[in-house]
Amino acid sequence: MTIAQSPSTRIPATVITGFLGSGKTTLINHILHEEHGKTIAVIVNEFGEISIDGQLIVRDEQAELVEFNNGCLCCTVRGDLIDTLERLHQRTGTLDGILIETTGLADPAPVASTFFVADEVKKSIRLDAFVTVVDAVNIFTNLEQSAEAVEQVAFSDVVLINKADLVGPAQLKAVEAKVHALNPLARIHYTTNAEIDIGKIIGVGAFDLVQKLEVDPGFLGDHEHEHDQAVGSFVLEESRPIDLNRFSIWLNDIAQTRGEDLFRTKGIFNARGFRERIVFQSVRMLTTMRPDRAWNDDEPRLSQFVVIGRNLDREEFARGFAQCVAN
Repeated sequence: MTIAQSPSTRIPATVITGFLGSGKTTLINHILHEEHGKTIAVIVNEFGEISIDGQLIVRDEQAELVEFNNGCLCCTVRGDLIDTLERLHQRTGTLDGILIETTGLADPAPVASTFFVADEVKKSIRLDAFVTVVDAVNIFTNLEQSAEAVEQVAFSDVVLINKADLVGPAQLKAVEAKVHALNPLARIHYTTNAEIDIGKIIGVGAFDLVQKLEVDPGFLGDHEHEHDQAVGSFVLEESRPIDLNRFSIWLNDIAQTRGEDLFRTKGIFNARGFRERIVFQSVRMLTTMRPDRAWNDDEPRLSQFVVIGRNLDREEFARGFAQCVAN
């Protein structure tokens, strides 16, 4: 039997979950921007075949980034998570924390049980808290359409009701009531752009194994999570510059006709008229674009556009995206 080290000597791990487009990567960047002086490892899991979120995460000498693409930590790449955590345990004493960003379609229970079933993991790393970010604008639609969105809220220790600035007081009250109905014990915070005092989400010691076992006695058993087979992801790439006006008109037309099935789109574009990379984010009908850093001289100016949704035709999207190329 493996005897776990005391909580004070084990590396604390914070799992950040939440449905597609809720603000998980924004939260991680907020944490890494803070002047906390901690050395943190960041594990990012993308549902699609490339990592847009990984490209947007702050890089510095105090953060180590590990990316898993094309699979979920709750199922197909769970073994990769165990291997990475076993490697990170060797840094006990030099690593102050681990942040794990799951995909927006992850079932949290299998991810959490990873910390208790692998001997090398449980003796040197402790699960500190499950932090779930919810989208105040789209939460009710997400909960209705996705069992994973429900599980993420119900399993959480801390819930951040994000995008609080985009809805009114009545909506916020309804969202909080819904979260409480799904998870009466969760600590709730309102956020805008996922900005929060990191002391409220890191090092809080909020994960309670006994409590989780009371809710789900089979929590530590084998989990075989199966995703909705109708939900998929694909990436479109284009080396020619994109006309952002054409792109906006095209995507708006799709959102009007397929909005219920189009969960999430995001990308980094080589746009006509811009020296910088253009970062695009879309959650259902809510869309943002912003200039990022300038393109490096030694990197290809390649536009990468990720689409996640239900029953979507890749070839249809490919034809439309090709029509957005600048003349």
